[in-house]
Amino acid sequence: MAAVDELLKNKKICICAGSGGVGKTTTSAAIAAGMAARGKKVAVLTIDPAKRLADSLGLPELGNTERQVDPALFAQRDIETNGGELWAMMLDAKATFDEVVAKHAPDVETRDRILDNRIYRELSNALAGSQEYMAMERLFELHQEDRYDLLVLDTPPSRNALDFLDAPKRLTQFIEGRSLQVFMRPTGFGMKVFGRGTSMMFSVLKRLTGMDLLEDISEFFGAFSGMVGGFQERAKRVNELLADKRTSFLIVCAPQGEPISEAVYFHRKLVEAHLPFSGVIVNRVHFESELATEGDVDAKLESALGDSDLAARVASNLADYQALAARDHANVERLTREMRARRVIQVPYLDSDVHDLGGLMEVNRYLFASG
Repeated sequence: MAAVDELLKNKKICICAGSGGVGKTTTSAAIAAGMAARGKKVAVLTIDPAKRLADSLGLPELGNTERQVDPALFAQRDIETNGGELWAMMLDAKATFDEVVAKHAPDVETRDRILDNRIYRELSNALAGSQEYMAMERLFELHQEDRYDLLVLDTPPSRNALDFLDAPKRLTQFIEGRSLQVFMRPTGFGMKVFGRGTSMMFSVLKRLTGMDLLEDISEFFGAFSGMVGGFQERAKRVNELLADKRTSFLIVCAPQGEPISEAVYFHRKLVEAHLPFSGVIVNRVHFESELATEGDVDAKLESALGDSDLAARVASNLADYQALAARDHANVERLTREMRARRVIQVPYLDSDVHDLGGLMEVNRYLFASG
């Protein structure tokens, strides 16, 4: 079984992908902390709404810019980082979209016209809801700045992990859509697009609300039309970054049947898209208890506990646990067989929740263990 640092050798980007609820946030943070402990300057990006990442890294909060984890936290755990640094951020999708617009605007006046426009504010909130797209934008930006040895992305919680792979195409498809191109035509905008009846409606709304929606729409699309080429080029470069040999996709899943099936399907889509797959991490695996393999378990429990009723209840719990272990083993075997993968890392179901750097390092005992 390969260790994570072996899978990420010579990689600049690690994308932890998979369905929601399988421990991607914890895994991403653990990988980043483990690589920082090995002398790398690492940034981990997350969109996790529960803010568990900030808590686990000892940070009061995370925002749209990176914050460094206090090196003293590593020292307190007697972890030598050899000059490594750990940084973390929580993506603000709306702020990221504003930054992308500002970057592509031809001048300050155009930038301000768009950012202050009421139509843009509504549209950007809607598009920022596609967290997958904004995650890729921020990842691309940090990669371009080239300030880190490794970027670790905790992909957005989603019932469909493939949403992430399609994200770079979405804004381009929106911009290239027929309806948007109609809006961007510079002549005869108001009456040709909306017609007399709609224009009358806008006039009524202006009198009632004091807002000239037609003017706002015209101004927004007029300013935005000059930026289409920049967005299209950026989407192309984001797609190239996903396929780059220095990018690594790690699929994170749980050992239950549905997450395993989703991981197999996602792996197939990665292969079809010619994207760089590095391995699988299966979280919260139940392993067979050594006690259950020994003969006459009931008698040994009763002798150890001195209470036959308690021993019977413990034996029943042990039997339930063994059933879970057998299920997990069969599911991981299926995963390995259907993916034809040898790079499967299993992290056991831990007794306590991971809520600090110490917990992350406990996870790393398995993520970074060779053999």
